[in-house]
Amino acid sequence: MEKLKNCILNQIVIEEKSMDNILSVFEPLEITKGEFFLKSGKICRQMAFIESGYMRMYDIVDGKEITLWIGSNSKFITSLSSFIFETYNSWNIQAITDCKLYIINRENHFKLSKAEPKWLEFDNILLANSFALLEKSMFSQLHTTAKQRFLSLLDEEPELFKNVPLQFIASMLGITPESLSRLRKMN
Repeated sequence: MEKLKNCILNQIVIEEKSMDNILSVFEPLEITKGEFFLKSGKICRQMAFIESGYMRMYDIVDGKEITLWIGSNSKFITSLSSFIFETYNSWNIQAITDCKLYIINRENHFKLSKAEPKWLEFDNILLANSFALLEKSMFSQLHTTAKQRFLSLLDEEPELFKNVPLQFIASMLGITPESLSRLRKMN
């Protein structure tokens, strides 16, 4: 739980009692490679902090898996709109490797938001980071080359290339696995 604590401390200043209250509502969960945290068509009622491992968020379009995002150590993952608004989710979230997670359910999330102002502050930062990531991804798809996207991801998250199957990374970058292989050889 130390990584979760550090993740929060990296974003906000918080007293120990408030931190203890926040951490107390998270529950550990281990899922194995290939196991689903969430399937499309369901309502998402949990948010996960990834203590260790890799998870991907993807959809199937015309029989082809399209990876939106790959979550790794010390990141949160959920279907945000489904979690917040209790709508049916469009994404699958699946473990790429064995994962150790800390889970907060929707009910505890909102109770904590009312009881602990520091959680609300942290949660607002999480939301802002999620929107910033989405904006960056959309801009990148529209205004950068495949090589630029590859180099950016390689620079920001080099461990992905050691731990995640290349077809998932290629899909997230919006390129074919063959194109990703060529880019890797050139670099």
